[in-house]
Amino acid sequence: MPGSELEIRMAVTTGCLFPPPDHELALRNALRYFPPDTQELLAPEFAQELRLYGHIYMYRFCPDIEMKAYPVEQYPCRTRVAAAIMHMIMNNLDPAVAQFWLTMSYLSQMTEEQTLVMYSGHPLGLFPSSPGAPRLVITNGMVIPNYSSRMEYEKLFAMGVTMYGQMTAGSYCYIGPQGIVHGTVLTVLNAGRRYLGSQDLAGKVFVTSGLGGMSGAQAKAAVIVGCVGVIAEVDGAALMKRHKQGWLMEVTDSLDRCIERLREARKRKEALSLGYHGNVVDLWERLVRELDTTGELLVDLGSDQTSCHNPFNGGYYPVQLGFAEAQSLMASDPAAFKALVQESLRRQVSAINRLAQENFFFWDYGNAFLLEAQRAGADVGKTGANRTEFRYPSYVQHIMGDIFSQGFGPFRWVCTSGDPQDLVVTDELATSVLEEAIAGGVNPAVEQQYVDNIRWIREASRHRLVVGSQARILYSDQKGRVAIAVAFNQAIALGKIKAPVVLSRDHHDVSGTDSPFRETSNICDGSAFCADMAVQNFVGGAFRGATWVALHNGGGVGWGEVINGGFGLVLDGTQEAEQKAKMVLSWDVSNGVARRCWSGNPKAYEIICQTMQEDGGLVVTLPHEVADERVLQQALRL
Repeated sequence: MPGSELEIRMAVTTGCLFPPPDHELALRNALRYFPPDTQELLAPEFAQELRLYGHIYMYRFCPDIEMKAYPVEQYPCRTRVAAAIMHMIMNNLDPAVAQFWLTMSYLSQMTEEQTLVMYSGHPLGLFPSSPGAPRLVITNGMVIPNYSSRMEYEKLFAMGVTMYGQMTAGSYCYIGPQGIVHGTVLTVLNAGRRYLGSQDLAGKVFVTSGLGGMSGAQAKAAVIVGCVGVIAEVDGAALMKRHKQGWLMEVTDSLDRCIERLREARKRKEALSLGYHGNVVDLWERLVRELDTTGELLVDLGSDQTSCHNPFNGGYYPVQLGFAEAQSLMASDPAAFKALVQESLRRQVSAINRLAQENFFFWDYGNAFLLEAQRAGADVGKTGANRTEFRYPSYVQHIMGDIFSQGFGPFRWVCTSGDPQDLVVTDELATSVLEEAIAGGVNPAVEQQYVDNIRWIREASRHRLVVGSQARILYSDQKGRVAIAVAFNQAIALGKIKAPVVLSRDHHDVSGTDSPFRETSNICDGSAFCADMAVQNFVGGAFRGATWVALHNGGGVGWGEVINGGFGLVLDGTQEAEQKAKMVLSWDVSNGVARRCWSGNPKAYEIICQTMQEDGGLVVTLPHEVADERVLQQALRL
């Protein structure tokens, strides 16, 4: 086993978290991938992994090839669609398990009359299907609802029978940090418009935390929007990685220097990303002290991107301990660690509450921060609120929800040639499509989104945000997505783009995700805890022409808190691919807009009515408002 790989992946040895009688079952489940003549050799090795790490990772089978997205023509296959799927897998799959080799083998054999079925990372096999069916169907974490708890997850994962769904990675559509950079850019831009009444964020200060895999995007986003971003991070390795990467312009482990530099940049209206190596609670409390002693409010906008969906296993570090000390306590005394985490959450909220008494605005970033703070006893309650509302809004409730309701969301594509020039061509085509739409006349809210995304394409290219595959993301509505897809497909047919293009999106979108504390937190008809939309999204994409579809439990806010559906669609320049794109993309957006309309969102009502006028085949049930509230009150008094 490559020890260095284990050290990278397992910074904290959690050990087995379920009873010994189930250890044998976990080992049996792992060995069933291998013939009997190898089992005696592998069993002790797998048992050791289970004891140390609480899961059998099969590190022996870590691929010895570089895990990256190779040009599509380099993959062995019988159908080019399979090669495109392999390209996507190698762009986002950790090289950790033997199932990788089995999955790639199946894909290399697959024909246009077979579908590969994946059960929570396990390749069940190739099954006969029609050419119009998906070539791949993925489900992750589909646990019976009563057993979809954190405790049950640890047990089921350890036994190797389920896995955390995640979002785009779980459906082979991850494109690196570019996606979250873009989402953060739009969130901060629109937060400035809503809370500060300003299009210009120069000199405005945004304070947050987290510089890991997803949250690291905050540093780059701050610079792109032109504000002063101060991001706290307890893990020095993560902080320095972002600094070396160029995403963090400056770093300091001194609170005094942090405040001094913040003041300078604020006064000079510099675009700055400043990393504070320390706990964000210390930073929030220092900002309170500056306010109380000098009367100066040094922060305008605030949020949090620690992994609070998993707060007691390394997602959130308590302010009372240093990083290494916290990791040690997490392993040796989980109950004591949990108590410190919850105390730290209470202190963090207390500081934020004090700042919010002034002209400072905070939002929850959908990472379950306010949910976990509430569970810890922090003062985040809101009078008369429903279960998805807190003292501070989620970014969906106040910032992105109306954007989703207009059909805008994170549409993305990958150029499977691996050639940067193909990405340049797609950037030019997408920009041209949006500019033509503006010239043709759209309402001001839609035009603002198009303008933001044209700016984004240019900034993304300038800031070199491509990591791995040649990919791009932008927020677009149904019209824009379809028009961009048609333009790409025609360019492939004409040879302007050298190889197929894979279309997808983040699950954090109009209709892909049912998540009551994030994507559907602005659904106010009581259905925020229902998952029909995501499941229908998965099913509907399958029979409208998606190349692959995926359905997950977990992702973003935690196991048992969300169901999300995704898809991949390969454009190969054929007329058939164009028709599939029109069907899949239209469904993918209209499903969510119709649901949001039915829940009472006026923007969604407007958009779905407009879409029905343009497409006679679309007929949606529209809600009627209660015209007189007294009708309800009188009826309930009977």
